[in-house]
Amino acid sequence: MFKPIRWNTFPRDFLRIQIGFFLFGLAITLMIRGNLGTSAWAVLEVALAPMLKISIGTMTVVMGFTVLSGALILREKLGWGTLANILSIGPWEDMWLSIIPSVTDNLPMQIGMLLLAIFLMGLASAIYIGVDAGAGPRDSMMLAIKRTTGVSIRVARAIIEVTVVAIGWLLGGPAGIGTVVFALLIGPAVQWGFKIFKVQPHKAIEPEFIAGVEGGAE
Repeated sequence: MFKPIRWNTFPRDFLRIQIGFFLFGLAITLMIRGNLGTSAWAVLEVALAPMLKISIGTMTVVMGFTVLSGALILREKLGWGTLANILSIGPWEDMWLSIIPSVTDNLPMQIGMLLLAIFLMGLASAIYIGVDAGAGPRDSMMLAIKRTTGVSIRVARAIIEVTVVAIGWLLGGPAGIGTVVFALLIGPAVQWGFKIFKVQPHKAIEPEFIAGVEGGAE
């Protein structure tokens, strides 16, 4: 159920993965503060946070553990990076949310924030996936659905993303044109990040995993 830890490279891997999560939290924050729409999971988390009277970052952590529980039930293989993903992105997100103000009525800046967020999330995803310490909880659920149902990675991801964004939108989350732009551009952004850092995704999920990396931290 759990990938072994490579102790000889663990300090370097831990630092590298935290850099990825640092940038991932910044990317999510830029989308939230840009007010044009966010990734699917952020739509749901932003909607639920005030209902539960917790911060958005804390909601990200709670959601991560919730999704992880589902992946564990489906017996998906996890790694220390999976737990690091859950415990790290939320706090980084709260830190950035306390620094970056909300932007409205400034469309050029909002568009710039959205595009920068997608670019940074592509880089961040390549950085932490390249550590190969285990997929994040949302990707673990995606892989578990693929393994247990036989559907493709793309279909499994689409089922999850459409369901999540629909629920988040119905609850008043920040779905918008930016959500559509994110869905269209995040795959190419991650692929570009993979090329920059020479990341080789797991061969079993190679061509389609690039287009389905979590946005939610994804």
